[in-house]
Amino acid sequence: MVKMNKKRDRLEVIYDILKTISENHNSIKPTPLLRYSNLSSNSFAEYFRDLKSKSLIKEIVDQKGSKYITLTDKGFKYLAKYQLIKGFINEFEL
Repeated sequence: MVKMNKKRDRLEVIYDILKTISENHNSIKPTPLLRYSNLSSNSFAEYFRDLKSKSLIKEIVDQKGSKYITLTDKGFKYLAKYQLIKGFINEFEL
């Protein structure tokens, strides 16, 4: 049971990070994303690397050298599927 909660917490954190990017017109700088994520710098860096390696997000550098984080198609799919699962859980009061 404890393992399930831990996994769920991780999935929620991922959802929150992706949702924050999406709500910011699919383009946000790393520092504001870190602030919105409400994670420590180390935890955020771990999630960030993981999301990048799984191709849920990508980093874009503009002409001025500023970095922006955006969602990939896979990231948008994660958001949609997560909302579907969350709706299912709520509907059946699980």
